[in-house]
Order: sequence, then structure tokens, then C-alpha cells
Amino acid sequence: MRFRDLALATGLASAGMLAYGAVVEANRLVLEQHSLRLPLWPQSMDGYRVAVLGDFHLRDKYSVALARRAAEMAVACEPDALAIVGDFIGRWKPSSIEMLVGALEPLRALAGRALAVPGNHDYPEAGVEILKRVLDELGIRLLRNEAVVAQGVRWVGLDSARRGMSSPGSMIGDGGTEPSIALWHEPDLVDELPPGCALQISGHSHGGQFRLPFGITPMHSKYGRKYVRGFFPGTPTPLYVTRGVGTTGPPSRFLCPPEVSLLTLRAE
Repeated sequence: MRFRDLALATGLASAGMLAYGAVVEANRLVLEQHSLRLPLWPQSMDGYRVAVLGDFHLRDKYSVALARRAAEMAVACEPDALAIVGDFIGRWKPSSIEMLVGALEPLRALAGRALAVPGNHDYPEAGVEILKRVLDELGIRLLRNEAVVAQGVRWVGLDSARRGMSSPGSMIGDGGTEPSIALWHEPDLVDELPPGCALQISGHSHGGQFRLPFGITPMHSKYGRKYVRGFFPGTPTPLYVTRGVGTTGPPSRFLCPPEVSLLTLRAE
């Protein structure tokens, strides 16, 4: 086969993959259920269930519809708590507030049980303030370098490292008796998290968004290269990384469908 023919065939295959990924794979929302054994998780709370959402990247009516399906799926799981790990918005624009409300309204059913952190796409600062007001109205607590006790857990919420806003400092240990879970948009920062949390939950990487043969994932983000998807029990703090719901760049996925995660936490 001549080089020109090979290039044409490769181009057609790539276009076909992107089209399939946009129409089918990017909308094939799945529920990922995992049982995580954690050394610092107390026996008294064995079986605690956390639903995880992230990376909605709201930008149009299609992303809103997908995010709303994910929110409804999370509510149907009847979790003890909900964690949302950032990147609510693809890019801020006048319709963003309407999109946020339309996508997340089902989460009112989990008011008081829902915690969130910002992602790098949720900035600029004015955008994060708008996001906080919308989430407050829905009963979702946005954490920015702060910790709060809710549903028997000390939730440690870190702001976006990609935006230079994170400040883990000495937030982890405060002498309390509750187990701690850290929410941090960027997964690779688990290596810098002070010790003391039973689990870190992150997003940002989209699971690579495209998975090619041999597990190759060509798309990566800063602070989302090392830990791309799934559970990493051997990191300094055990880490779970969701593939998220939305997309960035091309609105397509391949062998990497959007997910809602349901994590059952077990004492080791």
C-alpha cells in the first residue's frame, strides 16, 4: 500500500472512530460499582457508600442532558454521600447558570449529603463564586481548601491545583474521630496530600477519554497523567479516579464511556 493510501485509510479510520465516539460512546453512561478496602476506614462504618460524579463540562443542551442523566443515576443509588470532583463548566458563558440548574436539579434529593470541589475549568474566580451560589441553592456544599463534617465523615475539599489555588497545608488532621475523605480535582496531587485521609477521590483525566489498543491513552492533562482511572490502593493515600461524565476537546470518547461511580468503603 502506498503511503498516500495508508494516510487516507488512517484518516478515514480516525474520522470513523471520532464519529462513533461522539454519537455512541460519549453517551453510553455506565454505573461503576466498586468495593474499596481502606486501611484507615473504621469498622463501625464498613459498607458506607459514596456516589461520585465529575467533569460534566457543560457547554450545550447535549452535555446538560447527559449530566442530568448522571445526576438521576446517582440519586437512584441512594448513597450515604455524594462527591462531585469539579469541572462543572466547559467554558463560562451567559447560559451557564441555566445549564447548571438544568443538569443538577435532581441532586436536590441529596441535599445535605452532597459535597463538591471546583475544577480548573470552573475558573475564573467570578465563575467559582457563581457556581457556589448555584450549588448552595441545590443543597450541595462547595469546599475550597476547607473541611467539613457531614454524614459521619470529615470531608477535606481541595481547590484546583491546575489553577494554583490548592492549599492542603495541615487541613487533614484536626484530632477529630471521624474518618477523612479528600476531594481533589487533579489525581496526581495525591502524592502531595498530607497523610491522614482514608481515601482521595479525583477526576480531571476523563480516564484518558480515548483508549487505544494495549491500553494507550493519548489524551492527558497536567496533574492527570500518572493516575488516569480506577482505584489505586498503593498510592500514599488510596485514590479513586472517575472517568467523569463529559468531554473536553473533541466531544467524543472511545472505549472509555462516561461513568457514575458508586464506591462501597470497607474496613481492611
